[in-house]
Amino acid sequence: MRIRGRHYQSGALTDIVVAEGRIAAIEPAGALPAELGGPDVWLAPAFIDIQVNGFKGHDLNGPATTAADVAAVTRALWGAGVGLFCPTITTGPFEQLVRSLRAVAEACEADPQVRHAVAMIHLEGPYISPEDGPRGAHPREHVRPPDWEEFQRLQEAAGGRIGMVTLAPELPGAIPFIERLTTAGVIVALGHHAGTKEHIDAAVAAGARTCTHLGNGAHAMLPRHPNYIWEQLANDALWASFIVDGHHLPPSVVKCMIRAKGLERSILVSDAVWVAGLPPGRYSFMGLDVELTPQRRVQLSGTPYLAGSALELYEGIGKLVQFAGITLAQAIETVTVNPTRLLGLADRWGLLAPGRSADLSLFTWDAQRQEVAVVATLAQGAVVYQASQAG
Repeated sequence: MRIRGRHYQSGALTDIVVAEGRIAAIEPAGALPAELGGPDVWLAPAFIDIQVNGFKGHDLNGPATTAADVAAVTRALWGAGVGLFCPTITTGPFEQLVRSLRAVAEACEADPQVRHAVAMIHLEGPYISPEDGPRGAHPREHVRPPDWEEFQRLQEAAGGRIGMVTLAPELPGAIPFIERLTTAGVIVALGHHAGTKEHIDAAVAAGARTCTHLGNGAHAMLPRHPNYIWEQLANDALWASFIVDGHHLPPSVVKCMIRAKGLERSILVSDAVWVAGLPPGRYSFMGLDVELTPQRRVQLSGTPYLAGSALELYEGIGKLVQFAGITLAQAIETVTVNPTRLLGLADRWGLLAPGRSADLSLFTWDAQRQEVAVVATLAQGAVVYQASQAG
């Protein structure tokens, strides 16, 4: 298959030749006809979302999550240009965590396409702050200190697929827990916490590597300085993910945070919950009555408080360009190159290069409106989503 479009880095009209599921060649567009794409289409590696709680009516953290839900989320994400993701399992009772983790493991074992798309499981909680603000929408009654024996049981339920854990470094036992996770090859993210500089520094020394949706999962009011947001921004050992939907962080904050953390350590995430991609209305989420507004804001009904994200990752790319004043290529790399470097997958994903698996996102770019629209998504050389065929 020959695919034609503008290379996301250079803008040059380029042909990507795909054979046997891999990129066989990348060359300047020539006279040969292309089966997919065109001069108005842009080409990039398939987008990567390291924080997905659910999507388009399928909840990865519901009371009865199944392998079918995981498979449905995988396929729905193709429509957002996402070819690789981290199913994110959040705070809940042990039995619910096990059910969701087993659902992901079973989906990976049963379906090669899901197995290819799931980078690792991201466990966000339950080892987070119980305080209002840092806890976010996580249920207080199920927040608890780190427990290595419990984690091992969760990892067993997941078939060893938990590769990232978001936790609060100030909790009792958190630092030795981080050390054990790091030794086991699990990426530790700081999030939903109220840690001091000392807690953050100790966590980094123990192996913590990144921050989950920095600027959110925090107190509404903080001291000017010091505070844990400044400390995480200033620590060059820490990466950070950001929800750039216009609701979680104001544009000026996005711009400042990206510049402080540095593009090379910044990752765009959706943090999508199951109402993402659904029509505006009222829904039940984690036992809460929530409203999805026409502006795609998920909030507790009757309040201004956020209760999740309805962002589709491709939308965040355009907003990141707009808010942070960066180029399209730089924004694309926050959902391609950067996540692969954090996750340890840079040898397989994130680049357009011969020999790589042909996992591609094709999209249009409206430079005036600064908006991305997904045209097609390929997984291992197969077209798994095409906008003209979307129903």
